[in-house]
Amino acid sequence: MERTTQWARALRGMGVGLAVLAISALPALAQEKVSVRLDFSPWGVHAAMHLAKEKGWFKEAGLDVDVQDGRGSGNTLQLVNAGQVDVGQIQLGLLPQARENGAQVKGIAGWGRRTDLAVLVDKDSPIKKVSDFAGKTLVVFAASPWAPYIDYWLKQGGLDRTKTTIMFVDPAALWGTYTAKRADGLMSTEPSALPIAAAARPSKAILAEDAGVAYPSYGLVATEKTIAAKREALAKLVAVQAKAWAYLRDGKIEEGVDAIVKQRPDAKLDRTALAEQIRLTIAFFDTPATQGKPIGWQADSDWNAALKGLEAAGAVKPGWKTSDYYTNDLIK
Repeated sequence: MERTTQWARALRGMGVGLAVLAISALPALAQEKVSVRLDFSPWGVHAAMHLAKEKGWFKEAGLDVDVQDGRGSGNTLQLVNAGQVDVGQIQLGLLPQARENGAQVKGIAGWGRRTDLAVLVDKDSPIKKVSDFAGKTLVVFAASPWAPYIDYWLKQGGLDRTKTTIMFVDPAALWGTYTAKRADGLMSTEPSALPIAAAARPSKAILAEDAGVAYPSYGLVATEKTIAAKREALAKLVAVQAKAWAYLRDGKIEEGVDAIVKQRPDAKLDRTALAEQIRLTIAFFDTPATQGKPIGWQADSDWNAALKGLEAAGAVKPGWKTSDYYTNDLIK
């Protein structure tokens, strides 16, 4: 009888223990899946995503995030619009033309709120402004974010394509063309390109913003349908990413490098270039209109300037509303 009572107590204890284990496992079971497609193969702007994975911050927020490398911002935008992934991290300046063509995608967080489009030239080149590119050759690829601005930008220096040669190449040939010095300049973005050029062709960046180009850079996008259906999960994703970027900005860039390298061990990445890419990405976070605002918050005045520029460049039609392109509703 005594032994029977002991067994009963033991079984009851096991039952309580199993219940406790089951309850403790509930958060893991309740994690919501979110797919995020990045813009390209690994580089510095991906640091916050990989850092959040390494630190377990997504899991802490109840998210199971699938972070995918991309094949260009334009391709990622198409996949997001088609519903094949939940969120894209791309250059937000692509949104106006995409929506002009029927896309239902909005920016839900803006990291690089300052224009980072630039033309790389030799570090010791006397070129300082648009007009200095007279008689020069610039290399770019057709789907580059530069594409809608090329003529507008040239015009700011009194140039056109009869005075400056624009060489369009396949993306795979872009770097080889520039490093082999078959072009005087490379049209890209400063954070992505300048650190990579340092080894093969030390360069400096001639910024498009100095010629009046306004272009929202990297941030997160989702369709209006996904924003409505996964609002809470997307708000958590944005919050975790804002936390990660704040951490990186607070002197933790090397941890961002470590995270990218660990998450993408087969990519054979240059740590020095990655660190500089992260540093430059952060340098383009703020405009005067976003100073003091939360990371990711987008200013209506910045979007207004960007859309006016796109309209002047003939890339969007008149009659636009800034609220069609972004929302701050998920920013805390």
